[in-house]
Formats: sequence, C-alpha cells, structure tokens
Amino acid sequence: MGCINDAYNRPINYLRVSVTDRCNFRCLYCMPPGGVQLIPHEDVLRYEEIELIVRAAASLGLSKVRLTGGEPLVRLGIANLVHDIAKVPGIDDLALTTNGVLLTAKARDLARAGLRRVNVSLDTLRPERFYRVTRGGELAKVLAGIEAARAAGLTPVKINTVVVRGLNDDEVADIARTTIERDWHVRFIELMPLGRSSDWAHDGYVSTEEIKARVETLGPLTPAGGAPPAGNGPARYYRLPGATGTVGFISPVSEHFCFQCNRLRLTADGKLRPCLLRADEVDLRAALRDGAGVAEVAELIARAVRLKPEGHGLAKHEPPAGRTMSQIGG
Repeated sequence: MGCINDAYNRPINYLRVSVTDRCNFRCLYCMPPGGVQLIPHEDVLRYEEIELIVRAAASLGLSKVRLTGGEPLVRLGIANLVHDIAKVPGIDDLALTTNGVLLTAKARDLARAGLRRVNVSLDTLRPERFYRVTRGGELAKVLAGIEAARAAGLTPVKINTVVVRGLNDDEVADIARTTIERDWHVRFIELMPLGRSSDWAHDGYVSTEEIKARVETLGPLTPAGGAPPAGNGPARYYRLPGATGTVGFISPVSEHFCFQCNRLRLTADGKLRPCLLRADEVDLRAALRDGAGVAEVAELIARAVRLKPEGHGLAKHEPPAGRTMSQIGG
C-alpha cells in the first residue's frame, strides 16, 4: 500500500523510535554534567507496546524504522525488540543510531535479529578530546564498535558528526579524510538550537557552507553519483578524489529540508511528535494502556501526521520548543 500523506502532500513513511532516554555519555553540547531528569521506568514504553505501534504505523504505509535513544544499546534485550519489529509485515528497513560503545558486544546479535544498518555518532578522532567532549568516553571502544558493525554486515556504517565551533570544527578535514582511508560514510551535521545545545547555538554554529569549504581543502567534492548510501535522511552526498566512502552534509539550519520531511518521532514515554523542533505531541502510551489496539493507534498516528507543520520555524527565528534532543530521540 502507499504511505500516508500529510496536509502538505509529503509522504510519511519513516518512524524514529526512542527506546530509552538514558545514555552512557554526557556530551557537552547535549547534556549538563548530571544528565537530564529521567523518565520513570514505569512510564517508558514496553517492547510489546512499541511493536504494536510499529504494526499500526505499518498499516498506514510507514515502512522504515530507526531505533534511537538516549543510547538505545543500554536498554536490556534490545535485540528482542529488533527481532519483533523485523517481523512486522510492511517494514522493509530497520536501522539504529548509537554512540558505538556497546556495538562490539552487540553487533552480531543485532544483525541476526534483523537489524540492517547502524549510524554511529562520532564528533572527534582525538582520544583526549573524545574523553572531554563525552565526559569520560573511550574513543577506542567506539572505533572497535564500528569495525564490529562492519564485520556483522550492518552496512553501510554511517558516521554522524555534529560540527561545533571551538569544539571540533578544526577536525573537519581529518574526519572527512576517513572516507578515503577507511571507506567510511561521514555525514557532517549543523548544530541545531535544541535543548542543551542552545547554549552553544550562537557561538558554536558552523554552516554547511563553511564545513564544505574545510572538506574541500582535501580536494574537490563531486556528487557521489548512483544510489546514495541506504537510508531515509536528508543528507546530500559527495566524494573526495580517490575515496570509496562518501561525505554527506545535513543542513537543518542553513538549508532547511522541511519540504521533504518524511518522518514521525516516538519518544521513550510514548508521545508521537510530528516535528523535532515543535512541542506538539500525540499521546500513544495513554491509549495503549487504556486498551487501544492496532486500529485505534493507527488513528492516533494519522492524527499526528495531520499535525505536521509546514516547517520547523528556525528560519523565522522561532525558538524550538519542548524537550532536549536526548529526550526526543533525535
């Protein structure tokens, strides 16, 4: 069946599912040192509830699911959820975004359960800086996790790098060079003024234009050509001379891509958000715990689709509303 369209005739076929708001990092631009106030365990969606929501979404034509957090791999039994979602009729792409620390132990089980791909968040290649930015993380574990994902067939592995002035902008060329040396698919992401990152948004923001100029110190970028790396995001992909990997750019601030937004976001406590940067939410958890089945949940998902705004409001300098990125799931 075809996917459901919103009020602006955008096809909505992609659901991002936050399975937890907990994270084993405390990244400087994302969280305060003590983290954020956590959702009580009883308010977090159970796996069977998430699976029912995915079935309801699939009944409307949504076919792509990405699991996020917090850090999704800190939740026990995550491979069981992957297995259940992978079996839902109509779901043809199932991916996960992670900081990579736990991938070495879990990549093979995730692949066997039916996960297709992973995106790994990685903002620096310098061990000391990584420790400082993440407040205690070990870069070597992330690099080992990336290789474990590749070995397990969770490919292409995409590397997500948020560029922040004064934090890691001096590493743009070094990170881009990995697309030649390591066959990585790197996506540089503009910093968004959301939640904790608002503290960095004025002085920390680096535009895609500037990021691209830094990458081009390595050589001219040419469009990647052919099919882009598998996925559902708004990145535009290029290659450096001699590279087998790709360099992508995601520009939510300077070149907003709302006109092609195809996604909904489910928070760990069961709220469905039509837009990352708007506070509108549809409560699915309450309906589920009141006995709602697939048909009733599908009606609520359709309501969220109708609520999708035309744009996120950043171009009009409207302040982002609601939760932090770690509480939404990205």
